Amino acid sequence: MKIKHLTLLAALAFGAPALAQKGKPLFPGQPGMVSYTFRSSLSKDAAATLDTIKSLNIKDMEFSSLFGKTAAELRKLLDERGIKCSSFGVGYADALNKTQEVGQNAKTLGASFVRVAWVPHKGPFTLEMAEQTVADFNKIGKQLKDEFGLTFCYHNHGYEFEKHGDGTLMDYIIQKTDPKYVSFELDMLWTFFPGADPAALISKYPDRFKLMHMKDLKKGITGNMSGNTPVENDVALGTGQIDIPAVLKAARKSGIEHFYIEDESPSYAKQVPQSIAYLKSLKY
Repeated sequence: MKIKHLTLLAALAFGAPALAQKGKPLFPGQPGMVSYTFRSSLSKDAAATLDTIKSLNIKDMEFSSLFGKTAAELRKLLDERGIKCSSFGVGYADALNKTQEVGQNAKTLGASFVRVAWVPHKGPFTLEMAEQTVADFNKIGKQLKDEFGLTFCYHNHGYEFEKHGDGTLMDYIIQKTDPKYVSFELDMLWTFFPGADPAALISKYPDRFKLMHMKDLKKGITGNMSGNTPVENDVALGTGQIDIPAVLKAARKSGIEHFYIEDESPSYAKQVPQSIAYLKSLKY
C-alpha cells in the first residue's frame, strides 16, 4: 500500500492555524512513528512500507515487532532509507525471561530504549500486581543498563490509574522503580482515557518520562480503567478530546527525547498526514 503525499489543498486546510498564529513552533522537529501504526503493511511488505514512511519524512521509529525478519535484516532496510530505530518494544514476558536476547536485538536495531507496554493481568490492576511489576521492572532495567547500556521504559496503558493512597498505582510504579534503571513512555490517550491529565503527569515527574506516544481520542468517547478502546477511536491529532498543545508545552520542559505518532485506526493512511500537518501548525 502507499500513502499519497499531502495535497496542496489538504496542506492549506490543516496548516491554516499557522497562518493565524504568531510565535515559535511548539513542535519544531519532525515526529517519529510507531511501527504498530503500519502493522498490517509492514507484515506484508516491510521494504515498500518503509518507503512510504520515508516519503512522509519520518526518520525516527519505535518498533514493537521484527515483522518476521531478523533484527539485522530490519536494520539493513532502515539504514538504506536513513531511518533510525530509537526504541524497541517487546512483551513483558520476553523482557523478563529473554532479557539478553531482547537487549541484543535492540542493540542490533540501533535502539537506545527498550519498552514494555502491557502488564499481563486479569480484572482491575491491584497494589499486589503493581508491587510485582516494580520488582520485575527494576530487574529488567538493571540488566539492560548494565549489559547493554540500554534504557528500559514502561508505556502506561490506562489500567494503572486505579486509586492508591493520595495518588494512583501509576504514581506508585513511578515512585518505587529505580530511576537509574526504569524510565517511562507517556501515551497521551492512555493517560487521558482513565481520567488523568497527561500534561500534569509529565510536570509531576519531568525527569522520568523519556518517550511519548502522540495520539488523540475521538470526541464523545467516555474512558475507563480497562486499557482498551476500539481502534476506530484513534483520530488525527487535534481533532479529538486531548489538549495536545498543553501536553507538548509540558513535554518541552521535561526529559522526553522521542515523540512518536501512533494511530491504531483503519484510517491511519489519511490521518497520519493530518497529524503531521497539525503538529507543524502549532505555535506558542
